[in-house]
Amino acid sequence: MTITAGAPPTHSTPAALARGFLTGGVAGTSLAALVVGGIIEKVPLFVAGLVVPTVYGLLLFLAGAPRRRREAAVVPRTALATIESLKAIGGESSDVPVRFDLTVAPDDEPAYRVEITQDINLVDLPDYRPRGILVVQYPPDRPWRVRIVKRPTPEWEERAAEARLDSVPGPATVSEPPEGCAFGFVGLLGLLLGAAVVIGLFRADLFDGDATARQPSSSKPSVSSSSSSSTSSSSSTSSTTVVSSASGTVALGPDQSMLDKDELRRAIDSLTEGEGKGKGKGEGGGKRSALTVVVQERLLSVVFSPTGTQAPQFDPRSLPYERFPALVEEARTTLGIRSPRTWQITAERLTGSLTIRVGVTGAEGTASLEADGQGKVVRRTPVG
Repeated sequence: MTITAGAPPTHSTPAALARGFLTGGVAGTSLAALVVGGIIEKVPLFVAGLVVPTVYGLLLFLAGAPRRRREAAVVPRTALATIESLKAIGGESSDVPVRFDLTVAPDDEPAYRVEITQDINLVDLPDYRPRGILVVQYPPDRPWRVRIVKRPTPEWEERAAEARLDSVPGPATVSEPPEGCAFGFVGLLGLLLGAAVVIGLFRADLFDGDATARQPSSSKPSVSSSSSSSTSSSSSTSSTTVVSSASGTVALGPDQSMLDKDELRRAIDSLTEGEGKGKGKGEGGGKRSALTVVVQERLLSVVFSPTGTQAPQFDPRSLPYERFPALVEEARTTLGIRSPRTWQITAERLTGSLTIRVGVTGAEGTASLEADGQGKVVRRTPVG
């Protein structure tokens, strides 16, 4: 029989282009959200990077439901086909995926070449041989979606046994029409724009975080305080000290902790030296007294006692700093917080005697313990 064939043209409809642009935008946005959210440690942004593509995929599935129903309602066309070649491409189960190169010969249309992959049971595999005749079905509007009919009707089974089909040349192979170069271009454009939008929205957090991360961990802590008193600075170090009688803070850089050896004592000395001269023993002895001392991972805050105040005060140098790491560890591990996120130590004399309170916060809530002026635990308040 004489055979002719033609290949379908490519297509890039406006709907396909819009879908490609939107898909690229969602991919770029979600990937950028995952990366940026991980870098700046913003959990909602990271979660959005996971949720957005999931929601988009669900919307695509729902939007395609009417089209799938229409395609399922189309009556498939039945035709004969001859096996040009076949090759098992893997599989360890009883059904093996086999790649077929077929020549399909419809009754009222030109024959064409097509490549398909279909699972074939190992028991039936010997029945499929090159030049063998098969009965196949395919949607009239999608001739590349050919499926082998494993149990044809008696009429088609008889036709397959008597038929002799010629081969169609390989260049006449029919496949699903590609989306075209325009589809790939708009998809790439959407991906780049989606990533650029996320990076642009969070560029301040992102690049500020990078700048902070690049600071050497061995740099000295920065010291600041608020007051209208005298100010001194030193160009030989990276810290600046403002002497005052109100309050002071010491902030450490990355990879440093107030619980590091001697770090708290150095920070306290940098804030408390310089005033209180002439006081008696127990009131500072040339050092500054405090109303409250608050310690966090990389931050020390001290509220100093104003001159002439009658409020309970204490010498911040007298705190048992060597006990602080153990107190924090005990609060993190014995109060019911499985994954502690933050901790804080507060020292004060509001009740007359010096109290050291250690609080920890986690997913379960907040818990705390109290210790006396020697760092001995006197009360525990577990979570819940």
